[in-house]
Amino acid sequence: MSLELYVDGKWTAATSTEQIDVVNPTTEERIGSVPAGAAEDVDMAVAAARRALGQWSQTAPHTRAEFVSRLADELERRQDDITDIVVAEVGTPRRVARWAQVGLGIVDLREAVTAAKDFPWEEPLRNSLIVREPVGVIGCITPWNYPLHQITAKIGAALVAGCTVVVKASEVAPFTAHALAQAVEAVGIPAGVFNMVHGYGPIVGEAIAVHPDIDMVSFTGSNSVGKRVLELAAGTVKRVSVELGGKSAAVLLDDLDVEEFAKAVPHTVRACYMNGGQSCNAQTRMLVPRSRLSEAEKLAAKAVAAYAPGDPTSGDTKLGPMVTAAQRERVLGYIRAGVKEGAKLVAGSVDAPARTGFFVQPTVFSEVDPDSTIAQEEIFGPVLSIIAYDTTEHAIDIANGTIFGIAGAVWSADPERAKSVARRLRATQIEVNGGKFNGAAPFGGFKQSGHGREGGAFGLEEFVEIKSLQL
Repeated sequence: MSLELYVDGKWTAATSTEQIDVVNPTTEERIGSVPAGAAEDVDMAVAAARRALGQWSQTAPHTRAEFVSRLADELERRQDDITDIVVAEVGTPRRVARWAQVGLGIVDLREAVTAAKDFPWEEPLRNSLIVREPVGVIGCITPWNYPLHQITAKIGAALVAGCTVVVKASEVAPFTAHALAQAVEAVGIPAGVFNMVHGYGPIVGEAIAVHPDIDMVSFTGSNSVGKRVLELAAGTVKRVSVELGGKSAAVLLDDLDVEEFAKAVPHTVRACYMNGGQSCNAQTRMLVPRSRLSEAEKLAAKAVAAYAPGDPTSGDTKLGPMVTAAQRERVLGYIRAGVKEGAKLVAGSVDAPARTGFFVQPTVFSEVDPDSTIAQEEIFGPVLSIIAYDTTEHAIDIANGTIFGIAGAVWSADPERAKSVARRLRATQIEVNGGKFNGAAPFGGFKQSGHGREGGAFGLEEFVEIKSLQL
């Protein structure tokens, strides 16, 4: 299977004949290819988006929202097929891929539609009329770990806000984005409003970041690439929203009884291992009272037993492969670093399983130094670090003691105490006693996890400019 670009409402050949192979991480087999787009392809897509912007930006918000609602409906009709694509190119277990990969993508669109109904497009302020207008043409640079959800989180809000978009899907997992473009075409979103260019980041991504006719870049990915995007975008002083890495901490407070502790530990293991740990908000650090370190180790080791690496097409599998061979080696390198630095290996191995596929063993370290490599750097794999603390203040200091701040969790027998500690964590989205994900709540980063927010009305705010008419 070889795909094309989607530009100006048409499937379009890239200017280059170079192809990028896509590999199934479970079988290690090539499953198709996409064009290696060039800067000229970005130029075509941006020109189409710019032409479409005038009419789309002047379309009534409720009409724009209706198109996005229809797109959500279409993705829902295609949910099983798109789930199969995600499983094949990312390796996410099917039971997770259907709701976390595709399901959350649909939620993104529906939350943008809901937010549009009460959004203050215009509001009076003394003798002024405050008007919120679309930023313009948006360049969306998206990662492989959630290849639908990370696009829809951007385009749902951007399209409802009246912006047009040029999407660069990840070259590692591009087929899901292709399926999204097919759904866009099926529901009749006007030509040029949504455009998609495949290709490598240093070529297509950088062409988007520097393009003078792109008004804003919305980027999700690694810190190193995010910094590069910020540097390039500065040349045209365009707005940039970046959502980068994470090293989220789950803080288990000292008032938990045995039953509550036994609930919090496996919940944290699950929050660390979902999508193979390849999530920016993975709870990769579990902070426990020093007196309960042994108890936490036993509970974590027991929980890990349910995460044997397996075929992601099976309904019983909870842990699939890493997305690429390079990602597997990266994760194994961190596991070896943890052993070398003296952490206690409670579960897992420094070696990959002897099987086909880019698998690693689910890993738990204990007695982890808060300043060690595995406690400070984003691993992006199923590796949990258990860290002991002495006081609540100590736990808060450890939780806040990285360059990241995207998510976290607090567990306490006293909900008010849990909320009090959660307020002091420098991160955007904090679970309190296992609180559920809310698609309308803001998602993004503190510190070097980035700036800008996605989700519901907070996502809409990112894609509007504010002006005042003095009356």
